Amino acid sequence: MILSVVLGALVGVIAALTGAGGGILAVPLLIVGLHLTLAQAGPIALMATGASAALGALLAHWSGLVRYRAAALMAMSGMLVTPVGLWVAARVPTRPLTLVFALVLAYVGYRTYKRSSMEAVPASATDHEIFTPCKLDARIGRLIWTIPCARVLAGWGMMVGFLSGLLGVGGGFVIVPTLQRYTDLEMRAIVPTSLAVIALVSIAGVVSSAIAGVLIWPIALPFSGGALLGMLAGRMVTHRLSGAMLQKGFAALCVVVAIGLGARSVMT
Repeated sequence: MILSVVLGALVGVIAALTGAGGGILAVPLLIVGLHLTLAQAGPIALMATGASAALGALLAHWSGLVRYRAAALMAMSGMLVTPVGLWVAARVPTRPLTLVFALVLAYVGYRTYKRSSMEAVPASATDHEIFTPCKLDARIGRLIWTIPCARVLAGWGMMVGFLSGLLGVGGGFVIVPTLQRYTDLEMRAIVPTSLAVIALVSIAGVVSSAIAGVLIWPIALPFSGGALLGMLAGRMVTHRLSGAMLQKGFAALCVVVAIGLGARSVMT
């Protein structure tokens, strides 16, 4: 139980420091630290990720930074597909599913490093016009809703839901780049909006797993409790650390864990 709390706290801290990175590392931690299979670890990771994300979004609510309509659209689209991901995960053998997870983790590390290296490079006006179908109305502080905007957010929301069910990840590594590319929101609004989506999408996965009887409660509860404590602790120090350095450190950790997870799946 103590180990579950410690590992969960690590997930919460990473989520607070990177904005959305804790969930993608929760599954490897459960597999390596508690010797669970990917199918067992996925629902537990989803529960912990959803709980810590909900706390982070709630704390950000007081600052008025969460874009609830965008979060609700992405989340509702994702909830429709999450059970499909869970159904596929229950029928795919552990080894290929673990290899897929390792590849996704490596890709997340690569994209995170690339994004952190480009943060200081301002986008041109032309790029801004091409890639932002969802624009913020500065007068009222809300997104201007159009069909292209709704379509792109709903589509990526479905991808998040499927990956949540399949791999037990929150999907922040998809949500944050999507909001960066297709909206003109600032990062201080993107991160809490991403956390709100993760929290809502995770509900569908956790409920489906509980109904199916595949959620291991003696591990899930202390792991999730640790994640909540980690989120609180991480938020206390996040403003003191460099965002770019945190992203690069997280990227390196993702690659290392991906290599270890891939090697473990091949050798077992």
